[in-house]
Formats: sequence, structure tokens, C-alpha cells
Amino acid sequence: MSGSGANPFAQFQESFTQDGSVYKYFDLPSIDNKYDLLPFSIRVLLESAVRNCDNFHVLEKDVQSILGWTPSLKQGASDVEVSFKPARVILQDFTGVPAVVDFAAMRDAVRELGGNPEKINPICPADLVIDHSVQVDFVRSSDALTKNESLEFQRNKERFTFLKWGARAFDNMLIVPPGSGIVHQVNLEYLARVVFETEAADGSKILYPDSVVGTDSHTTMINGLGVLGWGVGGIEAEAVMLGQSISMLLPEVIGYKLDGKLGPLATSTDLVLTITKHLRQLGVVGKFVEFYGPGVAELSIADRATISNMCPEYGATVGYFPIDENTLNYMRQTNRSEKKIDIIRQYLKATRQLRDYSLEDQDPQYSETVTLDLSTVVTSVSGPKRPHDRVSVSSMCEDFRSCLTSPVGFKGFAVPPSALAACGEFQWDDGKSYKIGHGSVVIAAITSCTNTSNPSVMLGAGLLAKKAVEKGLSILPYIKTSLSPGSGVVTYYLRGSGVIPYLEKLGFDIVGYGCMTCIGNSGPLDENMVNTIEKNGLICCGVLSGNRNFEGRIHPNTRANYLASPLLVIAYAIAGRVDIDFETEPLGVDVNGKDVFLRDIWPTRSEIQEVEQKHVIPAMFQEVYSKIQLGSKDWQTLEVSDSKLYPWSGVSTYIKRPPFFERMTRELPSLKGIEKARCLLLLGDSVTTDHISPAGSIARKSPAARYLSERGLTPRDFNSYGSRRGNDAVMARGTFANIRLVNRLASKTGPNTLHVPSGEEMDIFDAAERYGDEGTPLVLVVGKDYGSGSSRDWAAKGPFLLGIKAVIAESYERIHRSNLVGMGIIPLQFLPDQSAESLNLSGREVFNIALPEDELKPGQRIQVEADGNVFETTLRFDTEVDITYYKNGGILNYMIRKMLD
Repeated sequence: MSGSGANPFAQFQESFTQDGSVYKYFDLPSIDNKYDLLPFSIRVLLESAVRNCDNFHVLEKDVQSILGWTPSLKQGASDVEVSFKPARVILQDFTGVPAVVDFAAMRDAVRELGGNPEKINPICPADLVIDHSVQVDFVRSSDALTKNESLEFQRNKERFTFLKWGARAFDNMLIVPPGSGIVHQVNLEYLARVVFETEAADGSKILYPDSVVGTDSHTTMINGLGVLGWGVGGIEAEAVMLGQSISMLLPEVIGYKLDGKLGPLATSTDLVLTITKHLRQLGVVGKFVEFYGPGVAELSIADRATISNMCPEYGATVGYFPIDENTLNYMRQTNRSEKKIDIIRQYLKATRQLRDYSLEDQDPQYSETVTLDLSTVVTSVSGPKRPHDRVSVSSMCEDFRSCLTSPVGFKGFAVPPSALAACGEFQWDDGKSYKIGHGSVVIAAITSCTNTSNPSVMLGAGLLAKKAVEKGLSILPYIKTSLSPGSGVVTYYLRGSGVIPYLEKLGFDIVGYGCMTCIGNSGPLDENMVNTIEKNGLICCGVLSGNRNFEGRIHPNTRANYLASPLLVIAYAIAGRVDIDFETEPLGVDVNGKDVFLRDIWPTRSEIQEVEQKHVIPAMFQEVYSKIQLGSKDWQTLEVSDSKLYPWSGVSTYIKRPPFFERMTRELPSLKGIEKARCLLLLGDSVTTDHISPAGSIARKSPAARYLSERGLTPRDFNSYGSRRGNDAVMARGTFANIRLVNRLASKTGPNTLHVPSGEEMDIFDAAERYGDEGTPLVLVVGKDYGSGSSRDWAAKGPFLLGIKAVIAESYERIHRSNLVGMGIIPLQFLPDQSAESLNLSGREVFNIALPEDELKPGQRIQVEADGNVFETTLRFDTEVDITYYKNGGILNYMIRKMLD
């Protein structure tokens, strides 16, 4: 057992014997008769508290608080704080590199402060999957995969070497080499345990639910397998790896009931876009969503995982599907052993965590319930700028044309009437000229963990491609098409079902295993086409089977981006435009000159299921995952240092020791208010982490580009911000570097701001640097949903390095607020019905923020004064632990001081 004291719940431990082994577990139902009323997701929190209770890290009152969960609990109105120790941590390389960098720097700091550096070592198991870095440079060729992965290795060899060093230097850390797949799909198919099994001192086995926090917000995908998990910032994940529990407010749990069956033409993507819009409208930020009802049993685990994956887009902390027999069948399909499955079933039955969705008497209590009839789901896409702006395909043509003329916003581009017919012509490599206009598709990508994990939509896309090719349909050569599966298993079943030649015929060659286009690594478009788009001011489109389509994320020249099922990605690519009515307009003509409509090539759900049952088999998973840790020859031949301390290079542009701990002392710093601060940026609503810390390409005239150029790099070697997250100098310069950032202190869209004292407009980094030289602290003033999107720790680290001491927002995304606290930045929230506009804040004021001299308290009122304009804000330190972290200057500083005790 964990902890420093005796477990007060030891009396509730029970056991069973199988094959000569003794398996121990905590008999949760016997602790309190209220157990059966608890949502299944809350039962996982309860088990963790019971098992880890030592009245030091986890208190007895935490257990009682969780047992006392009631439907009347309201988020924000409650101060019920509990501790949670997840079973493991999962990292992807974009945040995994910074995590290992921080661990290496923390070892240095502990040594410099007189402690033992090897105390900095993961206690909680950590799996790091190298998955996000592939860029789609080569497409439409049989060796695209080989070329892209080779170029990836050349670009990122230093990062990969560093991660391989980390796997050796730190215990309890598994590195999954590059080219293996997307972290969330690998987690689902291979890493997830469903029920953990660890060895006790007496040789018996301890069983407990698998649970996980990860450094990507789509960690929630694992909820589809009944594993409770959600995204946290890399900073918070590092603390968990070091044995720190997560302090959280006990959440509301929304019961989402599914009835009926999906129609024969509907896909899981259509379902998830429907649920995403519904729950975003309902308002579930900071809440758990738990699915129940007979309709759940109709969904495959892949379907459930698709829904859970999009949890950040509908705003909840988790979208949880309790474990049922379908879950155990999926484990069997993915080559988990029968012995393991039998043990899991025994444990889940004993603790009443195995769900039968057909039995209403198993339904727990929920804070609120909503219902969706699956039969009402229609074919849909989402866009053009947000994942929860669902549009039925039947109204897509009308909706896009409306967006063209609507005012600039999430559903508008403000194209003047005189420019609605704008078009341009360019010459392609084949010597032919092609015309494009508003609505032309220039990127079509089957990509991301959301859909490539789901055989039903992947095989559906393959069958649609087969029918399209047989009808003689094709895709225009200038459309950048790509297929990036989430794991090697996808390739196996696509090949086994015979659809790969048809996908390749349409240009959907496999280009790599990773997020790729979904994360912004779509690669360059043809220069002639780009010039045509820019010259004519065209609203060209990307269509992708991803989860995010924020403006500027996919590609600078696709201003409209639509999330769609893999089937629709192919359909819109064949059409060549998004403003098409599939009901009345044909995709093209067949070999006999007869019109071919989408309905003529669309496979039914039963057709897809028949192929899936035949070709998605355990042997594929065994073949792929039996050698996953071996990696490619390039990975195997990487030579790394055996040192426990990293040998930092002074000339590296990828891996650099961060300055977070340079002025750290053993003693706590004194608590001070913020005086004579300036506003660096005045921003509106829905500023995402892509706006704050973009992951995509580095613009040639940016501060980051200047930094790299000064070190002898040419633009072709700049790589992306995502790949350079191990270098704080690049990432600080890339903070707020999104070309679509709208800052009210600047005269134009982009990464610019006003240095108020001089009246000079300049790059944001340059302004922050000047303020720093002047000794001026900085604040941000922003609107609603600040920090939505990916759980990107650099969206907090970057502002910290720019000198930002506080953020004043109308509301925050959960993970980003936590990340700000983790970096020692104060999150303040305008009072209800107040905003920068209502308080007449121009952003040109001098700000003073008074912190109480006695004691900070969660949620207390904090006074802000801006040039005589005095107003109150809510301190968004939500727990006492938040305050402890802030006093220490952040989570990592707190952990270092703990290691010095």
C-alpha cells in the first residue's frame, strides 16, 4: 500500500485465489450502503481514495467526501475538495519532451540546492509515446510513409536521442518509439490495463481500477474503455509522476442516456459531432459526463472511444463509459489474455463496477440527465472554425455560403458581395491549369486519434473509396490528400480487407502514423496555389477526420476547416468543394457518362460491420504490439549517454535547460501583490492554446525565426513549434505567435501588440522583452473560455517567461487554469456580468492587484485597480493546494522543496 501511515480501511480488504495466486482488493460496497447510488466514475475516485488513504497524502475525510457525493452537488457552489491518485501517467512527445527536460533540470536544481538528484524519479508509472512530430511533406506515392518518417527522423534526431536517454535515466518510464502510432490509440489498444495488478510485499497481487492522467486533453479517449482518465498540463503530470496526488473539487456528474440505434447511413463521427454540440450547449465544463442507457450497448468500444475522445470539445472533464461485457470482448479482440480478462471480470463483479446497460436497476443517481435517441443522428460535419459548430450535410451548402457573407466570427468571413464570385487559376505540375474559388477543398486528410482508432469509419472510408474508383471517380491532383492511421493495426485490417489499392488510387496513401494534419503538421501547399489563394482572398477549405479546426491550426491558407468522418473526407475531396448539395448534385460521372451521387457509393453500417468482423482480429494486434518497443533501425542505432544527469549542449536549438529554477531558494519567497503592471494583450472570447502556444510551422519573419537564423539555421530546418518544445528560448518567442490572434491593442490580426508607454506597435515577444528590461510586470485581460483546446503546458510556461504575473478572464478552460497555477501565474476571474467592455478597460491602464497580507483563500475576492478604476475579481485558486503551489512559485518548485526535506 502507498503512504506513510496505516490504512484505516484495511479491514475492508478481501481476496480471491486463481491459479494459485492470491488477488487482494478493497470491497467497496461493504464500506457504505450509499455505494450503489454513486455514478460509476465516482466509484473509481472512491477506490483510489480508499486504497491510498494514509491520512497524509490522502485523508480519511477524502473517502467520506466521495461517499457523500449527492446529485444535488453543484460545481462552483461546493468546496468539497478531494485527493485523487491516478494509477499511471501517459505522455506524448510534444509534452513528453518538456516533461523529461523539466525532470532533468529538476535533478540539476536538487543537486545545486544540496539534495540527492536521483530522488527526482517517476513513482507513478509513466508511458511516453512519440507520436505527433510527423509532417505531411510527401503524399500520393507508394513510398510516402518511408519518406515522411525518414525526414521526421532527420529533423528530430536530437529530440529522439534525448527521449531515449530519458528512458534509461529514469525508472518506471516506458518510451514507445516513433512510428508506432498516436498516443491515445496506442493507449486504447495496448497500454490500458482496465484493472491494474501490482505485487504486494507478501507476494499477493493487488487489484484496482486502471486510471490515468495525460498531457494531452484527448487522454479522455480511454474513458470509452471504462478507464477513468483526463488531460492535465505537463506540469501537473510531472507532479503526479513524483507521487503527488491531484487535488480536485468533487464534480457534478451528468447522466447522458442513449436510446435506440444509429441509422444505416450514420457513422460514429456523426454521433460524436451531435453529442459535442448538444453538451456544449448544455454547459458541462468542469463536470463528469457518464453515459448510460440501452443505446450504449449498441455501440462498439471504438464508437464509445470516439465519443470520449471529443470530451475536450464539449468541455467536460471526462466522458465516461462504465465497463461492460463489450469492454471485455474488446480486450479479447485486442489480444489481451483470457486469464487477465477472467481476473478483471471477477474483480469488477466483486466491487460492482461491471455494468449491464440493459438493467435500469443498475442506473446510479446523477446530478442531471439528458437523453439522445440514436436514430435521430444525421450525417454531419463541424466548422468552419470550431468543433462544436455542427452542420448537417444536407444544409452544408447553404451554411457555407452564409458563412462567407456573415460578419467575421466563428461562423463568418465577411466576404463582400463584390468578391463572392472570386476565383483564381494556377498551373499544376502536370502542365494543366486549375481554377479554385471560395469553398474549394485544398486539404483532405484522414487523420487523428478521434477517428483512425475506429474500424467502422476507417473501413467505411475504404469501402466508399472502392465503390468510387469502380465508378470511375477521381480526385483533382492539387488537393493534398493523406491517410495517417493511429496505429499499425489499421494498416493491417485495411490491407486485409483489400481496400488500400482503392484508397491509394484516390490519393489517400499512408503517409505516417501520427496526428499530422490534425495537429497542424499538414506540410506545405503548392506555392502557385498559395499565391492564387492569397492574391484573390479565397476562403479555401480543409476537410479532416480530426477533432479540432480552430482557425490557423490546420494550415494558414485553409481559412475554413471542417471536421468530418473519413467517409466524408473522401466525398468532399472527390467533389473538390464544400458548397455542394449531395442530394441534388452528383460527385461526377461514371465510365458511361451517368451521374454518380454520394448515395450511390455510400456503404451501409451493416456492410461495414460485416467486413469489420471478418478482418479486425486479435492476431493483428499481437503482430503489431509484440515488437512495438523495439522501434525502427534508426531508433535502435541511436547512441545515448548513460549519465543520470543530462549533458546539456550550449548550442542545441532543440534541447535546452529551462530557466524555471535558476533563482530558486530553499526558503519560500515572500507573498507580494502586483504593482504597476501593464496589459500585454487585450483578447476576446475562445482564445485557445493554439493561439497562446501554436504547434505548427514557424513563420519566417517571427522572433523565433530570427533566433534560429542567428544560430545558422535556414527556414527549411526551422521545423515546428511543437517539435521545439524542449527549447524555452524558441517557445517564449513563439508565445501568442498565431497569425489569427485578434489583440485589441494591435491594429491588425496577428502576433503584434502595443508597447503602451512608447506607443510603438511590435511583435509580442519584443514588447514583453522591452517591458522586462523596464522592470514592468505584465497582465493579460481576456474574455470567456480562455485556454480552451489542447492541454498545452507551454501555454502557461510561455506567458510565465514573458513576464506575465496574472490573467484576468471572464472564464477559463479547466486544464489551462490549472497550468497557470502550476507556473505561479494568478488566474483572476471577472465577476458575473462583468468584462473588460463593461468596466471600460482599454488595456492601456496601469494595473495594481492587491493580495491580502494575512492569508489567501480559495475563491476569495481580489481587488484590481486600473488607473483609478477599481473592481473586484474572483481568485481562481480553487483549492488549498493551488495556493500552496502559488506560494512556492509553481508545482515543480514545490516538488523540489519536498525532495530537499
